[in-house]
Amino acid sequence: MRLSFMLPFRFSRRLLLLLQLGPGLSTASHGSPRLCIPPSLQVRLQQGPAARATGAALGEWTMVDPSKLEENFVFPEYVPEPDREVEPSVSAELQKRQEEEERRQQLREERRQRRLEQQQRKVLEKRLHPMVGSPDPTVPVSGVNCSGCGAELHCQDPLVPGYLPSEKYRSLEAQAEEGGLSRAVCQRCWLLVHHQRALRVRVNREQYRELVRAALRRPGPALVLYLVDVFDLPDSLLPDLPDLLGPKQLMLLGNKVDLLPGDSPGYLRRLRERLWDECVRAGLQPVPKKTKGRPAEAETTQPQCLVQDVRLISAKTGFGVEELISAVQRSWRYRGDVYLVGSTNAGKSTLFNTLLQSDYCIAKGSDAIDRATISPWPGTTLNLLKFPISSPTPYRLFQRNRRLKQEATKSEDDLSEQEQKHLNQMKKQGYLVGRVGRTFYTPQNDEPTYEFDADSLAFDMENEPLRITRDAPTKRVELTPQELKDAHWFYDTPGIVKENCVLNYLTEKEVKIVLPTHSIIPRTFVLKPGTVLFLGALGRLDYLQGNTSAWFSVVASNLLPVHITTLEKADTIYQKHAGQTLLQVPMGGVERMAEFPPLVSQDITLEGNGKLEAVADIKLSSAGWIAVTSLSEDKLHFRGYTPQGTTLTIRQPPLLPYIVNVKGERIKKSVAYKTKRPLSLVDKLKSSNKNKK
Repeated sequence: MRLSFMLPFRFSRRLLLLLQLGPGLSTASHGSPRLCIPPSLQVRLQQGPAARATGAALGEWTMVDPSKLEENFVFPEYVPEPDREVEPSVSAELQKRQEEEERRQQLREERRQRRLEQQQRKVLEKRLHPMVGSPDPTVPVSGVNCSGCGAELHCQDPLVPGYLPSEKYRSLEAQAEEGGLSRAVCQRCWLLVHHQRALRVRVNREQYRELVRAALRRPGPALVLYLVDVFDLPDSLLPDLPDLLGPKQLMLLGNKVDLLPGDSPGYLRRLRERLWDECVRAGLQPVPKKTKGRPAEAETTQPQCLVQDVRLISAKTGFGVEELISAVQRSWRYRGDVYLVGSTNAGKSTLFNTLLQSDYCIAKGSDAIDRATISPWPGTTLNLLKFPISSPTPYRLFQRNRRLKQEATKSEDDLSEQEQKHLNQMKKQGYLVGRVGRTFYTPQNDEPTYEFDADSLAFDMENEPLRITRDAPTKRVELTPQELKDAHWFYDTPGIVKENCVLNYLTEKEVKIVLPTHSIIPRTFVLKPGTVLFLGALGRLDYLQGNTSAWFSVVASNLLPVHITTLEKADTIYQKHAGQTLLQVPMGGVERMAEFPPLVSQDITLEGNGKLEAVADIKLSSAGWIAVTSLSEDKLHFRGYTPQGTTLTIRQPPLLPYIVNVKGERIKKSVAYKTKRPLSLVDKLKSSNKNKK
């Protein structure tokens, strides 16, 4: 009998005895059991060394003590089963599936590569709008300026300001009797207004400065209205203003005050005093008669450019514009030309258009002169735009003051439906709203009046202008030589490009997100040390060390996202989400971030004041700022990041020190507070009966 399984030697003998002998097993009364092996049993077993030593024969009965036997294990011979041969059809099927999977993987990789290339092409197309039409260098320049930006119209070079396609240029020249080039705008202005797209033109920062410097060096007395963006202080005040302006009388205007929420009663007075201080830092000294309460050195020095007054306005909503007109007519009267100067995106073109529709311009000026092109893209105005100033005679001042007194007695219910609609729209866009009216303007009865539309002043990409037709041509109001005799002019100068500004690295779409156009709603977070705040992918603030948590109030465009994370995850989040939806700006994925400058760090140390008042503003270039408030009096350590080539500014004292109070309740299980929007205020207008109830 052959065993087909593996058993120890001792147990295999017992099994054979039980099968063949049955009761052949004997047991001693005392001691261990013993095995009796009959001689007739032919068992093919391997003898151990103990049996060979006794010399016992197999034919005799032998008593064997199992405990003295070695336990040798028997391993039966293993015969492996033959491998199953794979059928040729199955092998071919497996190979086919493997090849098909490799092809699919290759196709997926090719599709992914094509998508990346398409995204890269789209980014390039967005940043540079394609030229329409063809240039013609043989055609001489027109000598007519663009009514939108002031550049001289031509069709020679698409990269030079004032370019028109040669086809449209010749067509407008042939329509000289109907206005022709005199009311046309260049291709760049047309794209800015209708498509919010900007054409790159070859105008550098020095050319802008030379245009402004040449205009201000003209003979004769002149008043300079220097417009600053209060949201971008102190960067909107250029460092070399005295050298640029020369010995001129100056009035400083703080624009876009409607965007800032009021953090406490009297915040406008505090902002106005802050502008005075910024003038002194920039080298602009007040006029001696208005230096009461100012630093003593302001009276002893003899600056070339003296500041007559500082005012807060909103060129968009009209807040403070009527008071500005009255102040200029009262102080400057009609002694010379007036120049509007400022950096890019300060709102000069908007103020130019507002004053064009006011008492500061002659009655027929708004009909005879086209409005300036307005765009968030830096450097919209490329040359001087102008309108004739209305002479403030005693009769005109009397009639104007009477109109202003009548307007101040009105309430919202007394306004027309169109005025109420415009007022409600301005309330949604700004915290401070004003009304700008006209005293002597009467619309012509024989011609329909309409608001400015660049479609009627420019060209269509393929068709004729939309509102100018052959059946009803638009008549242009012309100013007579008698009306322009000895006239003084109001000039809008090109914006001076700011250095170290993040807007210089952004595309058109990105600029529209970063620049605030509506009233800013502050976003407040309470953060502990080891926390990081991202302002899009344009700025980052790390809270490194401090004894307690602190409040971080973000004052930036409502469209610019804020993301909070920990210090350990910050680098990973930036590498993964910069250029994507989470951080949003810049936009365009990996390709956009490859050309965007990297973030560089700057260590910041502040000291708490122990009060519910902001310690300082950490300004991340022109993207916005973060007001830090801490009840601790210990030192706070931060690390701020901005793109390489831009400036991080520590603003002390902060612009809105009590901004932490402009917040709602804290969101449960979150570091954020609910946002709170203060109410809008309409200047020089009584509340309606509905609001009183």
